[in-house]
Parts: sequence; structure tokens; C-alpha cells
Amino acid sequence: LQLIERHYGAAGRLLDLGCWLGFLLAEARERGWQVRGVEPSEFASAYAREQLRLDVVTADLFSARVPAHAFDAVTMGDVIEHLPAPGSALVRVRELLANGGLVWLALPDSGSFLARAMGRRWWSVIPTHVQYFTRHSLATLLGRHGFEVLEVRTAPKAFTVRYYLGRIDGYSPGLARALAAAACAGGIAERIWAPDFRDRMAVIARAT
Repeated sequence: LQLIERHYGAAGRLLDLGCWLGFLLAEARERGWQVRGVEPSEFASAYAREQLRLDVVTADLFSARVPAHAFDAVTMGDVIEHLPAPGSALVRVRELLANGGLVWLALPDSGSFLARAMGRRWWSVIPTHVQYFTRHSLATLLGRHGFEVLEVRTAPKAFTVRYYLGRIDGYSPGLARALAAAACAGGIAERIWAPDFRDRMAVIARAT
């Protein structure tokens, strides 16, 4: 949100596509944005509506009934890599944005050093990821569909220490158990941690 606000200049109208439980929208609302969300999961969209009192529709980005050219910013966190037709998704996003509006995307960076070094054992290689983007290929896709890239940066995820150590189980179960036990003994297992492996990117672009 800070990144979007720096490029946009103020709080405006924000649409979160794939908003899950709505936490980003709730934070944006606190910062003065007018917010709306689209989420295909019935469970998650119901939570956003009932628990957080957010305007969230249960649909995917292609079927959602939302007005065209009505938003100053569209966010898509961990979404585009799941879509069979990412170009069509960006066309849809462009239709929803007002002139000069911004799109923010966060996704795995398959061109990163870690991704190339680990190859098929990279943790972002999973069946539900049907697209793999480098910074260059994503910029090319955005440019072909009416967007100008303004900024690209790394985007580490925040999870508990226990969660991150648990991911080691796929590589070394014994080591994962030992590290998790040590974290519990040290009282840090539930501490929020956001290590930057530099293999996840955040991209912000303007509709041209």
C-alpha cells in the first residue's frame, strides 16, 4: 500500500483481485481507500464480508460484475501465476482501471538466482502454478497489454518461524524436525519472520 500510494499520490479506489480473507483490503480501508474485493473461494469471501465487513464478491476476475474504469489501483497478490491466460487477465485489469491507474502484482521470480540454482526443487514449483515469470518476461507481458512498469522489487513473505522451518521437511525431514524443536525450545517458533530469499517479486505498473 505504501508503494502504491507513493506512485499514485493519495488514497483512492482500490480493487483486490484474489483478495482471500480480505486483510489487505481492511488495511487499505484504514488508510482511507475505498475498497472492493473479488475472491473465488466461498469460504474466504464469506469471511471477508461477515468478519471484516468488506465489499467482496464471490467470483473469479473474469466473471465478477464490477464496473469498468472505476478503480485507481488493482492489486493481485499471488494470483497471475495461477492463471492459464495471464494476458487476458491483464486486459481485464486494464478495463477495470481508470486512466493512469496502477496495478500491483506479487509473484514468484523464476529468474532469480535461487530459482535457477534449485531448478525443479525450487519451492515455487507446484502444480497450481501454471505460469513462471522472470522480471523481464512479466514486464514484456505488461507492456503488450497497455502497462508501463514503474518499479520492481523483492517481496518477501511474512510467516511464523515454525512455518518456514516446516518447509524444510520437503528437503530434509530430520533437519526440519530438529530445527522446529529448537525454535520451540527457544520460544521463537511463533515469531513472525520475513526472510528475503530474493526469489519473489513485487511489480507496480501504470495503465498507459
